[in-house]
Amino acid sequence: MRFIATITFSGLLCLTTSSFGTTTGYTHVPGYASLLNSQLQTDTAKNKKADTSTVDTALLKLSPQRKSGLLELKLKSTKINPEKLLTYPAVSIQQYLKGQAAGLYVQETSGEPGTMQNMFMHGTSQPLFSAREQFQTQPLIVLDGVTLVGEHPFSFDIQQYKFNRIGPATNLLTNIDMENIASIEVLTDIAAIAAYGPRGINGVIVLVSKTPDKANQIAFNSFFSVGQRPQVTTINGKYENAFRKQFYDKYTAAGRFSEDDTYPLYLSDSLSNSYYGPSNWTDLYYRNSISHNVNAAISGGVERANFRFSLGNVRNQGVADKTVLNRYSTQFNINMKPLQWLTFSALVNGNRVERLRNRNQRDRFGQMNYVPDLSTPLSPNKEMYGNFLSNTDNGFDDNKTNILEGSARMAINVGTFSFASRFGADYNEGYRDLFYPKTLLEGNSYASNYYGFNQRLIFDNTAMYDLKLNSSHNFHFELGQSITWDTYKYNYGYAYKGFNEFIKLNLLDGGGGSSAFPKQLLYKFLDKTENNLLSFYGRAVYNFKDNYTLSALVRADASSNAQPTSRWFVSPVLSAAWNVKNELLSTNDLFNQFSIRVSAGRLGRIEHFDNSAQGPQYTAELGFTGNITTPGYNAFAGLTRPYTYGWVGYGIPWAYADQLNIGTDISVLKDRLRLSVDFYTKTDKNQLLGLPSYAEYGYTQSFESGMSVNNKGIDLTISGDVFSTGKFSWTPALNLNFNANKLMALPRNLDQIIINDKMLKVGEPIDQYWLFTNEGIYTSDADVPVVNGVPMKYNGITLKAGDPKWKDLNGDNAIDFNDKSLNGNALPKVAGGFNNDFKYGNWNFGVNLYFNIGRQLINQEMANRFDFINQESGNTINSVKEITFWEKRGDFSKYPIYNPWSTVIPYRIDQDLFLENASFLKLRTVTAGYDLSSWFNSKSKRPGKLYVYATANNLFTLTNYTGQDPELVSYTGYDNGYGMTIPKTYTLGIRLGL
Repeated sequence: MRFIATITFSGLLCLTTSSFGTTTGYTHVPGYASLLNSQLQTDTAKNKKADTSTVDTALLKLSPQRKSGLLELKLKSTKINPEKLLTYPAVSIQQYLKGQAAGLYVQETSGEPGTMQNMFMHGTSQPLFSAREQFQTQPLIVLDGVTLVGEHPFSFDIQQYKFNRIGPATNLLTNIDMENIASIEVLTDIAAIAAYGPRGINGVIVLVSKTPDKANQIAFNSFFSVGQRPQVTTINGKYENAFRKQFYDKYTAAGRFSEDDTYPLYLSDSLSNSYYGPSNWTDLYYRNSISHNVNAAISGGVERANFRFSLGNVRNQGVADKTVLNRYSTQFNINMKPLQWLTFSALVNGNRVERLRNRNQRDRFGQMNYVPDLSTPLSPNKEMYGNFLSNTDNGFDDNKTNILEGSARMAINVGTFSFASRFGADYNEGYRDLFYPKTLLEGNSYASNYYGFNQRLIFDNTAMYDLKLNSSHNFHFELGQSITWDTYKYNYGYAYKGFNEFIKLNLLDGGGGSSAFPKQLLYKFLDKTENNLLSFYGRAVYNFKDNYTLSALVRADASSNAQPTSRWFVSPVLSAAWNVKNELLSTNDLFNQFSIRVSAGRLGRIEHFDNSAQGPQYTAELGFTGNITTPGYNAFAGLTRPYTYGWVGYGIPWAYADQLNIGTDISVLKDRLRLSVDFYTKTDKNQLLGLPSYAEYGYTQSFESGMSVNNKGIDLTISGDVFSTGKFSWTPALNLNFNANKLMALPRNLDQIIINDKMLKVGEPIDQYWLFTNEGIYTSDADVPVVNGVPMKYNGITLKAGDPKWKDLNGDNAIDFNDKSLNGNALPKVAGGFNNDFKYGNWNFGVNLYFNIGRQLINQEMANRFDFINQESGNTINSVKEITFWEKRGDFSKYPIYNPWSTVIPYRIDQDLFLENASFLKLRTVTAGYDLSSWFNSKSKRPGKLYVYATANNLFTLTNYTGQDPELVSYTGYDNGYGMTIPKTYTLGIRLGL
């Protein structure tokens, strides 16, 4: 549980002025987060200009002397106005922030409400093989100084199929009610993220809640949203039969669908209404969804004691498979100042999230660790599909998550000395009770129970002292300590073949309830992992005439997940800023701001998994066939080496990152044109990598340190007041990030290595695909190259007519893995957003565009469609056909007609035939609003605010990608077609304040 360095920055919520002049507000820095909140909010309200920009790249300022702003440490911070985000009917912080900050890339892999989404800042620090790496590369989220804990993926260790984590698998960042948020900042600069210690190494997103005010206030905000049912083209058995017939006509005798060709039975009877009749399943699968959001808040008090209390509810319906997320939220914060030098504050943020999940067969079979007979897919006929849904509804799938954040803090301010102490906690628990009746699975019923929690406890202290020698020389000193305790735990049980489907069970109870299932088919699991982090730091800042600022920070962190011989890691960070405007251009009227920033440092990377903490380890896994089912043998508990997981040795040091940031902030023409450019290079070193080795001892891999990955790129933010005359104004704002990654080193000084379906090669990007190069088709046996009388082979198999023509890269007249090459990038080279804000009188209009450039995807869904022979001959989880199998997707005409019976597997996924350009431009939001405050005030006879608006979201996508949607792909870069569509939505909302 790490709250490391929420106090490690300057420890102050300080009043700042935007470097671009469009937004004046307060910037959150760890430490005195609520000190003098009321006064700060009052000052902010007095000085705030009209806000016309969603994204504002500002300078994060350190002002240890609260009254005079004696000292400023200028660091880059991308500041986002939450008010501009509230018109979007989102339920997670990832959805809100997509395309809003340069350097922050969001993957929304499904339109199903409440599902997991990924965020990456400045690329990824390691290859993304699994949820393990995905978890370790996510940025840190901080809510009012509380560093939020994510859902640890260690439960994947007991899963054969790793599509979804056991339990509710709900996105824990759906706990943020944006109506309660006053400011959002995205931190990427090394000097800024170092303040949060090793947990902030992937970047930090700082959220600050709205603070109480001594004036009594009431707010009510609500919207009603309709999601448009997608228009799709359905197919049935007749279409599928015609699609397959071209293969039979070309590669079978007389084009006959003979028994020897194993033609599927469900397509054999053209008179079957189930598969050849109406394909009207979409009436039961897709719908026009209805969503709403309601939030009410009250705040008040006096100068020395005030509070704010809010309640909210969000119900977000998906347009597919009757999916729903329902969230109930509440927040309470209070400030008390019994003495002029003493302040107490407390915060409680609570959420209950309930989710109706999809009814995908793949997810169901993956959950059950059981694959039934897949020879007959779901029928596209409405009646037949309705029977399947009725059987599903005879069971239940209850998913509930409770999330609670809280903090209590005390701050002392005596002259130029300050001290703050805080205790914080983030706790979430999830429940999933699941039952599938036997009518769904060959007479085999299934039940599972899950309970798990993630907990982070935080305690930190900070002392600060300001020294002003004279008007030119100013110093700031601070010392801090923090300790964080993280705990992750789950209890899980599942069982097959229940005796009675009318009995409600608790498989985790261990009592009489479990007797409803045979004891031999009841499996129970429990696991727990902990991670503690102790941190100390010191910082000194020197400022000369407000023209030059120098800062040095040194911190020491000790992690319980580090090996005993390398428990501590020391991080130094240096930063400097030069105010060019004050120094050289003070009389120049063109420049209103011109500053240059540079920071460099080293920061430790915390290991979130405890597998490597003590060297060689043991496990209770004694299962078989990929399922972990047996913790003992013949009633005797047993331990064994972790052969499946891999060997872990001694002498593993801390991983760390060396980072350099250089940036400039410029505003000209009376702040009408604002530009921020930042160059960064970050090299993550000493990272662990599982190398395939020690097979002679039974291991699958050996985890060794030494992997190094570099990310370098440019963040650009530019905005301006193009028109600002009379009643009309137009403020465009463009943010984009260019990022390139490169593998710098591998363990054992290897030059390259093959892991699963990836090749890692030093000097090449880590997000590339390892593929054969497709050059067409061999139309006859004579077309196959022959050298010395030997025709070309693929892994020893002679190529023939109807086989793919793969490029022989090494010229040895044989196709094997040596002829694969690295192609494409799973992550975009350029990503960003383009926001446009228009105002005319009381009208406000907004247009938001979101784009990815230089990203490629593997269209796995299309590969599976063409590889029907192998998909249906093998009864594996990859052979599952969802009801969306009967939806026409992709361009069938662009693929050659290979011989699907060939043993070379011509439609294999590891070839560039299925690699597609997935760059896109989306019109994400169009908003129109009208400010009725003047009319409202005249009617209510008291000051207030009334604003009504309408938005349309996800209106269109411009892309060359032939799949469903270039966004609906996970971190793997493979589009398997399981992501639910992100709907077009139309929203009406109202915002009322009194």
